[in-house]
Amino acid sequence: MTDLNLPLALDEIEAPHSASGEQVWTHDLSGVAPPARPVRRWTPQRVVATPPAYDHPHGLRIMARLASLGIEVERLKSARLTGVRGENDRQTYARAKSTLAIVVSPPSRRKLQPIAPSADWRVDLAEGCPAHCQYCYLAGSLSGPPVTRVYADLDEILDGLADYVGQGTVTSRRAARRDEGTTFEASCYTDPLALDHLTGSWRRAVEHFGAWDAPVQLRWTTKFGDVDAFAGLAHHGRTRVRLSVNCLPVTTRMEGGTSPLAERLAALRTLALDGYPVGLTIAPIMPVDDWRDHYGELLDAVASAVDGVPDLDLTAELITHRFTPGSKEVLLGWYPRTRLEMDEESRSRKHGKFGAVKYVYPPDVMAELRGWFESSIAARLPACRILYWT
Repeated sequence: MTDLNLPLALDEIEAPHSASGEQVWTHDLSGVAPPARPVRRWTPQRVVATPPAYDHPHGLRIMARLASLGIEVERLKSARLTGVRGENDRQTYARAKSTLAIVVSPPSRRKLQPIAPSADWRVDLAEGCPAHCQYCYLAGSLSGPPVTRVYADLDEILDGLADYVGQGTVTSRRAARRDEGTTFEASCYTDPLALDHLTGSWRRAVEHFGAWDAPVQLRWTTKFGDVDAFAGLAHHGRTRVRLSVNCLPVTTRMEGGTSPLAERLAALRTLALDGYPVGLTIAPIMPVDDWRDHYGELLDAVASAVDGVPDLDLTAELITHRFTPGSKEVLLGWYPRTRLEMDEESRSRKHGKFGAVKYVYPPDVMAELRGWFESSIAARLPACRILYWT
């Protein structure tokens, strides 16, 4: 039985792409994960809604949207979800991955948390993702089977953001990024474009920020390319969409069920031409064989994608791969044949702010990677502003 009132992920998440949970189970999902290839919009095999979800206008909007797609919504008697458990752990997790729950956000999610170095505040509109990335940074931090939860109380969540304006420390008070205003990161625990065709939540959030006459910015990142619903919205430059990209050896081998790189870059161009501030989340950076050539090809492809875009506002966030003992255990359980390198002996051991052990690349490797990316981005994408390296 799964309690849908509980958050899917533990709160001790240090930053985007940084896992820190230690209490985990292992599950073999290798036969479940689709490869990275042209993808259809995700259609969950089961959709449920808790009773409080029916009390919120956005919950009813989600249900109406699902009905228009021919997807039945099962009304639960409580927040207890049954029927997810299978004959073994693999079947249980496969069922959870194909289940969508419409719920009201737990109180812990309504009190916003800082999310340095990405943004001032983390705002959650959903938790869970139907993709199968073999390096998933939440893998070691799940509190139970990964049933995707979407929040019915979206209107209340958005209305509550005004209390946080000017209160952050990442962009609100730093001269280098003050032009972004108070920033709200809306993709920490999910991928918006994997879900928005079912919920409309991020489209509604873009419109909310577009109508909000204040120094604020909505931010989210995605590995999908389905952005047609966002072109033409009255965003007024207050939403920065970043495309999560990587070199081809990573995207084709380790990002199952996501859009191919070419589709993501086409989406980047579409949004940039529509006047959105856009960005690259290059993550997780890995020194794979011939990494300079592969990442050079990536940057060249990005340069082609944004060529000729007027008034281009492009940023880059550079995030290297790291893992914890807990995330390694669960990822090897999910994907026992993964090519993802997680060798503690070749890494530097560090402690996160919550005390969890994490393994990062040693200082010499980090310095080499950082130096190459900074110089290569300056040469190939001179209009691109690097926000941070981690």
